[in-house]
Amino acid sequence: MLREPFEILLCPSIHNSVFSSAEKENLCLYGFPNEHWEVNLPAEEVPPELPEPALGINFARDGMQEKDWLSMVAVHSDAWLLSVAFYFGARFGFDKSDRKRLFGMINELPTIFDVVSGKSKTKAPTNNNHSNSKSKSNNKMPKPQLKEEDHEDEAPDAGEDGGGAAGGGGGGEEHGDTLCGACGDNYGQDEFWIGCDMCEKWFHGKCVKITPAKAEHIKQYKCPSCMGANGGGSGSNKR
Repeated sequence: MLREPFEILLCPSIHNSVFSSAEKENLCLYGFPNEHWEVNLPAEEVPPELPEPALGINFARDGMQEKDWLSMVAVHSDAWLLSVAFYFGARFGFDKSDRKRLFGMINELPTIFDVVSGKSKTKAPTNNNHSNSKSKSNNKMPKPQLKEEDHEDEAPDAGEDGGGAAGGGGGGEEHGDTLCGACGDNYGQDEFWIGCDMCEKWFHGKCVKITPAKAEHIKQYKCPSCMGANGGGSGSNKR
């Protein structure tokens, strides 16, 4: 619905139907799933079943340059398409991830205004920007681990066994050689990890049922093995 209508918007039938309808008021431009557009009167029911397009697109046509008027109609059409898309998203019960995916699919295509104004050819680099933003967001994922490393540095025994702590809390390059003390898998950059202040082993948060939110309230974390060795006396520090 977002590709072919750009050309249909400029086709003579649409153009002429607007300019030859001086006796009609509040004309709207409707788009249909078959990728056709139609200039018509607004829906009679109040409120309408679907979001209503901009009313009166024919009012300003005589006082504007034709190119500027078509650009104005294109902008209103873009806004209407977005409202219709998210209207159906709400009706179909889209959650946050579904809405995000829908918005991403829409952004992969040029807008009607981009095509009408001739800017559609410059929209391609936005895909690279989108991927760069993803990579930047991925780089921010390990930040909770840095907070846990700060807690480890504050532990009383950090100075004595500095060699082992440095291997687990050093740069991102050394993290790749760290194994989870529970499942034995390698460190993943997009996963939350927590280090035991007693045995200095690192664990996936999911393996020991610790989330970043819980970790913020733990002053000294002890893994399940160390808690068992101490008879469970420090179990309150885990929860």
